[in-house]
Amino acid sequence: MNKNLKNIDFTDYFYIVNYNKNEKDLCVMEINSLLSQILLDENKYIFSDKYINPSRSPFIKHCISIIYKEKSLNTIIEKIKSANLSFDDFKVCYIKSEDLDVSYNERLKSVHDIGFVITGFPNIHNPKITLGISKVHDTWIFGIYEKNNYLWHNHDKKPNSYSNALNLKTSRALVNIAMKNDFDLNLVDPCCGVGTVVIEALDLGFNVKGFELSKPIAKNARDNIEFFGYKRDIIRNFNMHDIKETFDVCILDIPYGLFSPITREEQINIIKTARRITTKRLVIITFENMDTIIENVGFKIIDKCSVSKNNFKRYISICI
Repeated sequence: MNKNLKNIDFTDYFYIVNYNKNEKDLCVMEINSLLSQILLDENKYIFSDKYINPSRSPFIKHCISIIYKEKSLNTIIEKIKSANLSFDDFKVCYIKSEDLDVSYNERLKSVHDIGFVITGFPNIHNPKITLGISKVHDTWIFGIYEKNNYLWHNHDKKPNSYSNALNLKTSRALVNIAMKNDFDLNLVDPCCGVGTVVIEALDLGFNVKGFELSKPIAKNARDNIEFFGYKRDIIRNFNMHDIKETFDVCILDIPYGLFSPITREEQINIIKTARRITTKRLVIITFENMDTIIENVGFKIIDKCSVSKNNFKRYISICI
C-alpha cells in the first residue's frame, strides 16, 4: 500500500444498505444505533463520520472509506495523480448506489480511468486491496472498499432450531441495536431459547451470557454454541428470577405461551426481573404492544419498531 495512505485520517464513510419491506424499520433502528444517524426513507445509502465493518450488520452491503469526494470524476483522477497513489495487487470496482444516471459504459470507464492513473500493479483475481468508485447524485466517491462477507449466514446451519425463534438477521441486528459500539459492556439473554442471539453476540465479539429455564432447550443451545467453537458454559440451565448478577444490557424475547402456558403475571414478573438485573439498556421483543406494562415496571421506551415473520408480528422496544 502507498505509504501516503497511512497518513490519511479517514473522517467520512459511505455505506449502502439493503432490506426487504418487513425489515425496513429494524434496519433504520440498527443504522441509528451503529452510526447515530437516521436512514432517510428515500435512500438506501448513508454518509457517516463513524466506521463500521459492513460484515457486522445484516443490512449494510458495502462500505467505502472515502479518500476523495468530488463533484467530478476528473477532479478525483487529478488528485490521485497529484498524490501519486500507488498500490500493489489492487483492484478497482464500481459500487452501484441508487443513482440511475450512471450508465454501464460510464461505470466501466470510471473503473478504467481510475485504475490507469494509480501507480502499481493491478490484480483482478486476487487483490490485496480493493478500491471503490461510486456516484451519488452529483457527487463522485473514491476510497477503500469493503463488502459484507456474509459469513454469519453459516449460523443458519446450527444443529438445533425451532420455527418461532428469532431469525438470524433479526438476532444480529438486535445485538447491534442493544450494544451499539461499546465492547466494554456485558450482555445477557435471560430467556435465550436455542441461543440464536447469544451466537450472534459471540460472533460480533461481545461478552454475553445466556440463561434458559427448559433443560432440553438449554442443552440444544449449548450444543449450538459448541458447534461454532464456543464454550458450553456460556449458557446455563437456570431460572432467570434466580440470577444474582447484574448486566449492562439485556435482550429479552419475552415468552408468550406458544409452546407452554404462561400467564400475564408471569410475563410481568419476567420484565420486573429484567429491570432488576439490567443497569443500562434493555431491548425487549414482544408479540403485542406491552408499552404500558414495560413503563409501569420502571423502563422508559426511547425507540421502537416492529418486524414480521410468517404470521407473527414482533414489537421491538429499546428501553432505559
